[in-house]
Amino acid sequence: MADAADNAGDVIERHLNQSLARHRLPASVAAEPECEGCGEEIPAARREAAPWATTCIECQSIREARGRHVR
Repeated sequence: MADAADNAGDVIERHLNQSLARHRLPASVAAEPECEGCGEEIPAARREAAPWATTCIECQSIREARGRHVR
């Protein structure tokens, strides 16, 4: 029979796993060299520094200015 500490540990582990799953990068993101905003190639330096980036710096700046932090 599980006690309160076991139950709390299970809840914490479940929440941690859910949080990590939400923040995993899709496998296809790193493989896409083109910006989804303008279609131009994302510079290699940006792809190395931020492999999850789906936009070039200029398009990302525009998104952030508009408040659209969407992937």
